[in-house]
Amino acid sequence: MNREEIMKILPHRENMLLLDEVDSRDGDAVGHYTVRGDEFFLKGHFPNNPIVPGVILCEILAQSACILMQDAMSDGKLPVYTGLNNVKFRSPVKPGDTVETRCRIKRAKHPFYFAEGTVTVDGRLCVSAEFSFAITGE
Repeated sequence: MNREEIMKILPHRENMLLLDEVDSRDGDAVGHYTVRGDEFFLKGHFPNNPIVPGVILCEILAQSACILMQDAMSDGKLPVYTGLNNVKFRSPVKPGDTVETRCRIKRAKHPFYFAEGTVTVDGRLCVSAEFSFAITGE
């Protein structure tokens, strides 16, 4: 899926749509985002040494996982984080990097979904996490 197709599933728009593409492969969601360097979150994090904040990397991971819940997100439903567990930040992500996310739904009891995933750059592990969502109405 490209950005236009992603926007049919996710409610996020500029400046918070943080995926260039995402697909489902063997039950996993695999997403990509190239850090351009002009993103709002890099302006002060950190001057002269921009690093993508960990919370933004977790958001990219969550947005990727939403493709796996797309059937439950119709008719104005919104995915909201309900938890982050065992988050580990291993390596920084910088402008010019293309992050790859890989997520999997571990279990679901609608409206709750429990997932795990990773963020890598060129095969280098940057983030690993377990996280959960609730699908809510507007």
